[in-house]
Amino acid sequence: MGVYFGQSGEIALKRDTLRSPLQTSLDPSDVNTSTRRFSVDHSSGSLITGDEIEISTADGSTLELVSGHNYPDGKWFANIDPVGGIRLYSTFAAAIEGLQTNALALATPSATKDVLIQTRNELFRHVANVKDFEMTTSREQVDLTPLGDEFKSQYEAGLISGQGSMNCIWEHSYTTGNNANEYGNDSEFPFYLAQLIIRTQQGADFSGIFYIYKDGANPKNNVYYEADCCITNVAITVAASDVIEARIEFVTNGIIALKTGDTPGFLLQENADKLLQENESRILLEQV
Repeated sequence: MGVYFGQSGEIALKRDTLRSPLQTSLDPSDVNTSTRRFSVDHSSGSLITGDEIEISTADGSTLELVSGHNYPDGKWFANIDPVGGIRLYSTFAAAIEGLQTNALALATPSATKDVLIQTRNELFRHVANVKDFEMTTSREQVDLTPLGDEFKSQYEAGLISGQGSMNCIWEHSYTTGNNANEYGNDSEFPFYLAQLIIRTQQGADFSGIFYIYKDGANPKNNVYYEADCCITNVAITVAASDVIEARIEFVTNGIIALKTGDTPGFLLQENADKLLQENESRILLEQV
């Protein structure tokens, strides 16, 4: 009989993508080239530091925002300051750190431009500093009296729902280092989950992979839940004699699946770069 310990589990999450673009205007006065910072209306509550965003002009003209970038659109990582100002970066880690010196140099637009801002978060990232987590699945009975026979056969067993929680050591920066894994060196932190619950326009959704058991030597032994989730509660515990901790509670808002084996792989070129579709999402292998 095999006995497993919790150190073989972990969580990876993918930031949700805006279902519709943010439509706003970019004025020349909104861009400060000396501080490498700009602002647009309605960005507060829609974008969070670390989001990968695609900015494009509504009429297809040159964007005129990032210095040396002469295209109608572009995709970068964003850092959002406390008053809604935006700095753009080429990497996720640089955006989380948010230093002015690492931000991309900006150019002042020649005129006011109508722009569309769309988040394009495609990658799963390891959640750092998770102490423990739990996942509960339940099946709710449904009143089938008003339904026809065809629909009764679909719902007679009830509806499956899930909920769970995770306890994390509080952290919001890269100052303590990260553990490299198949999701890369750039981890998500509990601070992002705390921000997610107060986001007003996009909501508190994320996609999660919850490993019950993860075998680094033989991925075929992996066991994990995969689900789309919505954060319902975040509690921060600050004790004078202990580390600051965060407890995040969530519910599933779609299909929840319990899977075994390796997570999906991607089709690679000879130089190990991933092949992309037209929407820049990665092409999954049919068989790993």
